[in-house]
Amino acid sequence: MKTMDVQASVDKVKAEVSKAIVGEGAEVDQILAAVLADGHVLLEGVPGLGKTLLVRSVALALGLPFSRIQFTPDLMPSDVTGTEVFDQRSVEFKMRKGPVFTSVLLADEINRTPPKTQSSLLEAMEERHVTINGERHRLPSPFIVFATQNPIEFEGTYPLPEAQQDRFLMKVRLQYQSAEVEKGMLRRFHAGFRAQKLEGAGLQPVLDAETLSQLRAAVDQIVVEDKIIDYIYDLVAATRKHPDIWVGGSPRAGLGLLSCGKAIAAIRGRDFVIPDDVKELAVPVLRHRVLLRPEAEIEGLGADQVLAGLLENQVVPR
Repeated sequence: MKTMDVQASVDKVKAEVSKAIVGEGAEVDQILAAVLADGHVLLEGVPGLGKTLLVRSVALALGLPFSRIQFTPDLMPSDVTGTEVFDQRSVEFKMRKGPVFTSVLLADEINRTPPKTQSSLLEAMEERHVTINGERHRLPSPFIVFATQNPIEFEGTYPLPEAQQDRFLMKVRLQYQSAEVEKGMLRRFHAGFRAQKLEGAGLQPVLDAETLSQLRAAVDQIVVEDKIIDYIYDLVAATRKHPDIWVGGSPRAGLGLLSCGKAIAAIRGRDFVIPDDVKELAVPVLRHRVLLRPEAEIEGLGADQVLAGLLENQVVPR
């Protein structure tokens, strides 16, 4: 499969998603780049911005099985991965698979469940298998986790530890849309669109698991020159030296930025990465991997602001 085929396929997915989602162009590109790079996505935004609708629409357009878990304080690890139950008829234990056995998993409000349950996703996200009663079970391929969290409501929540945040390839932030976009949402609702009934919006699968595997293989072949490799390293290394950053990006951050750069290049119809590809996705890839110094936070600085300044000052290869 060629790079132009990747662009054409992604354009079809975006066209389907746009039947349900209005005004999230950059965010959809980021999510699809993560999908092509075989990564997981942490979605952050206040309630009502359409995080669940966005994930459901992407899963439907990709033609992949979808499951949703509403994370709550009383959720147990077995509610995620599954467990063995005793069958009285056969007089033996049989495995009852949990919702994690799917291709697209939406972990809704992941920061509302205790760390023990949060960590049940770690093995699944990194190793692509789960262990139940000492026995390993492979997860379907592809396997993509989308987790959502509310950035303003902290009562009764369990913030994700850095180790688990690092498992997400990107942290995508959803913001309030422009007046015209929000008015368009109101008109769609008035015309009969309901998020609960995506079929009524005419969304259709345009890909499948096999095609997605071929697209990922094409992305792997994207050309990356040494100067781009140096640029990625310099960006990540700069986060470790920045005066406002306490903990900078790890080597995993560099690998993620490289993978996403290749994916967005393919989405743009190129078979090579340019510096703008790296700059476009640097903040979503790095924002959850850096920790600011307390004095920087006291001054009102955020990770996005610090990273934007770092990108501005970094020498761009020609």
